[in-house]
Amino acid sequence: MRVFKFGGASIKDAEGIKNVYDVLQKVGYDDVLLVVSAMGKTTNALETVIKDYFEKSSALKASVQEVKKYHNQILLDLFDSECPAVFEDVNKKFLELDYFLEHNKSTNYNFVYDQVVSYGELISTTILAHFMNYKNIPTTWVDVRNLIKTNTNYRDAEVDWALTQENISKNIQRNQLNITQGFLGSDPNNFTTTLGREGSDYTAAIFAYCLNAQSVTIWKDVPGVMNADPRYFENAQLLNQISYREAIELAFYGATVIHPKTLQPLQKKEIPLYVKSFINPLLKGTSVSKGNTLEPYLPCYIVKRDQLLISLSSIDFSFIMEEHISEIFSLFHQFKLKVNLIQNSAISFSVCVEDKFDNFKEVNAILSKKFKVDYTEKVTLYTIRHFNDTAAQMVEEGKKVLLKQLSKETMQIIISEN
Repeated sequence: MRVFKFGGASIKDAEGIKNVYDVLQKVGYDDVLLVVSAMGKTTNALETVIKDYFEKSSALKASVQEVKKYHNQILLDLFDSECPAVFEDVNKKFLELDYFLEHNKSTNYNFVYDQVVSYGELISTTILAHFMNYKNIPTTWVDVRNLIKTNTNYRDAEVDWALTQENISKNIQRNQLNITQGFLGSDPNNFTTTLGREGSDYTAAIFAYCLNAQSVTIWKDVPGVMNADPRYFENAQLLNQISYREAIELAFYGATVIHPKTLQPLQKKEIPLYVKSFINPLLKGTSVSKGNTLEPYLPCYIVKRDQLLISLSSIDFSFIMEEHISEIFSLFHQFKLKVNLIQNSAISFSVCVEDKFDNFKEVNAILSKKFKVDYTEKVTLYTIRHFNDTAAQMVEEGKKVLLKQLSKETMQIIISEN
């Protein structure tokens, strides 16, 4: 079996849905599992719904209606009156969402988040499965929440691999086209969980591992994995071949083409990963597989914006020792601050973090009791794998460098954007 993942950009409108059909016609769809994200910017739109819900905003009804209107237009562009079932099935999903928003009693933001945003994937896959059947490709719609089981760590759930393996092995039918949702799972009480933002790639890897798949292909709007993000760097070049190890390094430092958790399960069973273009599906794209190769061998640039640079120093000029660092990291873990760079001296400790849950204010209040805390918001972290002097100069030129760190293969530079 082959596992294909299609992200939101590939199915953002009716033409995108039709293009998925065209891709499958060209590359084949027998014994294929499609893992599919929410359409376009639906997740962002549903995050607005959640915001309005918690703020008890009068805009809640309108924000829900925007999501409905967007999907209904796609339905009208794809189907005629001879296919009423798809309209009924999508409407059922929206009725479920309305019911949750009206009757939910939980005040846990992360729990509510997972229950609401999940409808993006549930609706997109419903539409895509109906369209494939409409175009005479027999397709089975699979609710991933019945298969991928997790703990209750909402918004960043951990997979119960043993139970997930059993469920997938029993319930995925071979020699046909299956369509399921990326990003989602369910906890022991069958409430919806999510695997972290951009977790659809990880979902594809989970299925590939449990099915001993032939390969995983991530279909993107780029030719494959580039050595830099074309939005920030001119003349970005395609990497034809990357080893698992190198891809994991790139993902660790924040390369957005491949989700950080995607590669480990694939590496364990040596399942190759392809990153290919849904615009030109017959191009080779990038292959990620066993070996020590990076072809061509180039500096690789990774950019992480909206970072927070924190500098801690001891109030009494004593050394910052292991027990202090352990306490600091325990606090970061508790408040879900993701650490991307560390640098320390005898009496100071600097760390670049990502505060996606907006918890730094609480962390700062606790740290300030024991340390002098200085911080700079909205800095940019550049990471250069396989750096050289030319690469470093290109990143630093004309910018205010706040911190620089070098290892044998990697250079990291923090730049002030103010």
